[in-house]
Amino acid sequence: MACLRRLAQLCGVKSFRHFPPALRSAAMVFRSQHVVQLRAMSTESQDFAQFLHTVFTSPDLGTIAIENKCKNFCGFYRKLDDNCKTAFLSYLAQHYSINQDNVIQVAHTLTLAQERGEAFLVRSLERMRSAMTPRYQNLFQQIGRIEGGVKFLVDMRADLLNFTSSSTSELDSAHFQALSRLLQELLTLWFGVGFLHLQRVTWTSPCDLVQKISDFEAVHPIRSWRDLRQRVGSYRRCYTFTHNSMPREPVVVLHTALTSEISSNIHSIIHNPRFRAVTQASEDSQPNNSSVEPFEEEDPAQITTAVFYSITSTHRGLQGVEMGNYLIKRVVRELQSEFPHLSQFSSLSPIPGFRDWLVGQINLQLHRSNIGEGDSCQQLLTPSEIESLQPFRQSHHTSTLEAFKHLVQTNQWLAKEETVTAMKGPLLRLCARYLYKEKRRGFALNRVANFHLTNGAVLWRINYLADTSIRGLNQSCGLMVNYRYYLNETENNSTTYFQQQRIAVSPAVLELAESQESTDQSALQENGAH
Repeated sequence: MACLRRLAQLCGVKSFRHFPPALRSAAMVFRSQHVVQLRAMSTESQDFAQFLHTVFTSPDLGTIAIENKCKNFCGFYRKLDDNCKTAFLSYLAQHYSINQDNVIQVAHTLTLAQERGEAFLVRSLERMRSAMTPRYQNLFQQIGRIEGGVKFLVDMRADLLNFTSSSTSELDSAHFQALSRLLQELLTLWFGVGFLHLQRVTWTSPCDLVQKISDFEAVHPIRSWRDLRQRVGSYRRCYTFTHNSMPREPVVVLHTALTSEISSNIHSIIHNPRFRAVTQASEDSQPNNSSVEPFEEEDPAQITTAVFYSITSTHRGLQGVEMGNYLIKRVVRELQSEFPHLSQFSSLSPIPGFRDWLVGQINLQLHRSNIGEGDSCQQLLTPSEIESLQPFRQSHHTSTLEAFKHLVQTNQWLAKEETVTAMKGPLLRLCARYLYKEKRRGFALNRVANFHLTNGAVLWRINYLADTSIRGLNQSCGLMVNYRYYLNETENNSTTYFQQQRIAVSPAVLELAESQESTDQSALQENGAH
């Protein structure tokens, strides 16, 4: 009846009896549906409670019994829809986590432990460690030992991450995070570099593996079989880490271009001029050996540089499990073995989030200007940049900065050579500022930058018109960046970044990041133009 009382309040009547006749039947339907939902939730909770009670109280009488228990758990979970999975994991986390009463009891004994000698203290600490271990941890460890168990836990952690981000319950979020952290710790152990296998993927690799490489590519999507064939063809290397417990399942993928210099735009890699064109019929359908021309034979003398242009972690459930750094190191050794004269290693990386950050900074400056806290162009555009952009200011723009914002948001600057030239200076300079100076807890704000800087790379060069696809323009105004790996400096750079939060940067990028002319005179001119 509580639901009807609430409905009556919303309708402005005293009780159900005062409902208009037309609403009374609808209210009864609402009440019936609400009761059905409550009963269904109650039944689900009872089912979960009974099932989990069986799982956690069944004696582990040998390997077969443990394996059957784990298979039953996995099978039960897989049959649930997302709503039921959320409720199931919430019940698991709340009822089979750390026993708080045990922890309090053991903590009490610790206060007396030192008085009873070192041996008693050691035993008490061990009891505390055991009491602080969630009951579901042992179950997850057992699941990890059965066939398909590790993949199941990876997928379940992906569910947990999704449920955590969408949960409206603070308690559920806390429980989901605890479950997720424990799974991350287990997966970090199981996916250590010693358990990973480096595999090169070529056009002759198993079809399902090649297809997964295409499906998982997130940085520069593969649009056709011709495109895919090129990515694993001549002057290209595609490497992946696989795990024994997830056979034929790439867990992280690295695409590399073999060139004579460090590439400054992605189009020179994706649209490889060395690649011999295949027949039009193979563009949208899977080609066979008779429908395509052979790959061009590589000339080792022209290969001096390895450009890492895409690295993708393929499973959300492995988020936070570091493998990309190890994959790059292994690939470097592999390429050095194949091409001993290889001397340059660099990424060609996207800059996700740059345009959003830039628009946010512009809006902030425009707001400050509107409330009288200075000129809108100060701190963002230099006098020379304002002068270059002034011709593109339209009558409805209140300032040159607003015109700049319009060009950034609409991508219209790419349509004319004049605007392409005018936009180059401010975009390169502000991007350098974003990558070098914008921090989160002392480390680079941009996640891709943080990844490569953590690995010990140098913020080496920012490239204009490097990715003029819609995706590239919307992410970063068409800019890309090279993080260069000087192999004899990576360890020191990584240590410095971790300990001192200092970014290894080339002189050219540093000059861009720190260049900011005085805007006083420009501000006066701009105010006059208002």
